[in-house]
Amino acid sequence: MCKRQWHDVDGIAVLACGRFWDVLSVPEELGVLALDVLLCIPQPPGPALADAAARRVAFFLPPDPQGRWIGSGIRYAGQGSWIAVPAPHRLGGRLRWLVPPDGTGALFVPAAVELALQFALGRLAAQADSKRRCPMCGAPATRSLQRGRD
Repeated sequence: MCKRQWHDVDGIAVLACGRFWDVLSVPEELGVLALDVLLCIPQPPGPALADAAARRVAFFLPPDPQGRWIGSGIRYAGQGSWIAVPAPHRLGGRLRWLVPPDGTGALFVPAAVELALQFALGRLAAQADSKRRCPMCGAPATRSLQRGRD
């Protein structure tokens, strides 16, 4: 069924979550930073999918009927949910694989994803904090300085 949908005009298949995998979707900037961390650890990565239109990154995790992920912008798709995916070999389009499925069934380890997201969130917070500082001395910038006024 998937192969037939992948060969259609749009090349997208809609697959059920909760049986072979669950999907954790996060905002794009957070997801890309977390994926960079995950790709540095010595363990095979699971599939990761980017949705350019929604500006999100999705991580494929082992199914967990009790799975609960809480956070701003976090979406968890398990039993009863569906996800649209491109063919593993597809390179472009609105949906594209950052890490394509490799046929081994490898999935991301939830604890590793959680730690990578925490690390990425810390980096984003530090970047936001540095943008609110004076570039010359590092002192916290006042509202007027941020706008370029005296």
